[in-house]
Amino acid sequence: MNATASRWLTRRRAAGLVALALALPGAALDARLFWACWLAAWWFVTGLMLGGMVNLWLHRLVGGAWGQALRPAALAAASRLPWALLLFLPLALGLRQLYPWAADPQGWAQGLARPAFPTFWLQPGFVGMRLALYGALWWWLTRPASLAGKGRAAAALAIYTLTGTLASVDLLMSLVPGWFSTAFGLVVLSGQALGGTALSVWQLAHWAPKALEAEAAEQTPVARDLGNLLLMWLLTWAYLAFMEFLIIWAENLPAEIAWYVPRLRSGWWWVGVALVLLQLALPLLALLQRRLKDRPRWLGRIAAGLLLTQALNTAWLVLPSVATGTWLAWWLLPSLALGMGLLLFEAPAGASEPGFATQEVRHGRA
Repeated sequence: MNATASRWLTRRRAAGLVALALALPGAALDARLFWACWLAAWWFVTGLMLGGMVNLWLHRLVGGAWGQALRPAALAAASRLPWALLLFLPLALGLRQLYPWAADPQGWAQGLARPAFPTFWLQPGFVGMRLALYGALWWWLTRPASLAGKGRAAAALAIYTLTGTLASVDLLMSLVPGWFSTAFGLVVLSGQALGGTALSVWQLAHWAPKALEAEAAEQTPVARDLGNLLLMWLLTWAYLAFMEFLIIWAENLPAEIAWYVPRLRSGWWWVGVALVLLQLALPLLALLQRRLKDRPRWLGRIAAGLLLTQALNTAWLVLPSVATGTWLAWWLLPSLALGMGLLLFEAPAGASEPGFATQEVRHGRA
């Protein structure tokens, strides 16, 4: 790393620390909301790392030039996962304020129709053991060794799906006592894949736009493949989220609508509308236009927009379960997410060099 890059990295990390420091007074103003925003910011940045790896595991199974293009950026982001896991540790201070099962381990499930299994599953010690296991498995899965063969890639994808689903239940679903949805984990993981893809595509369009262009006039540009990949994850997320909502809305059972009520009967309703427009309708229309997908600059803009809306989607998943109406969230969450992002993410090694999109990035160099 040259002196200029080193100074730039130092400034980024300093800016990240400042952003985190700006959010700290929120812990005194509303501790519960502060820890909810910390959880949302952490889930967002960690999801970008894991979501990027999903594409590499899929590419190892199916092949294609698009995967070689995404590989350096996705591996560089995944190499920061151990640091992201360390940022989860402060949440131990806020467990009692966020989760009913941590605040009252014996009595929180008394109102449930069948409390035996939820009480067993959400014992604080048992939850802590599972979270440690998830973190260890995610660190193991995000190493380049998981891409050594098709069998390893398939196993990594299966383990990620299982552990990611369980983690979404333990950390997000359990914020609302007694609520459950069998589709919730897949909705969350598809959002992570969309966000991770958007981050890698944005980095590639920003640092190596030439790599997205076709080498010959008769060839399909890599940018089109990456645009189609974004479109695939966008439609997957939208389909799963809509079907979950449709089924719960049709049944209209008190225990099942508990998660949607604070989102549809408060100011968060507008966030839902914004997600429909900004994370579905507008990018869908843009990604259906071949002339936009084929141009790296426009593809990068679409990816950047999806990256921002995925942060908003993460807020939608977490914050209304804790507090439905407070202006503090719009100060705390951006500060925490920006701070964590500046500390954890940076340009992949060799991003400014020719051939960046096809080189092999060693784990831990970024």
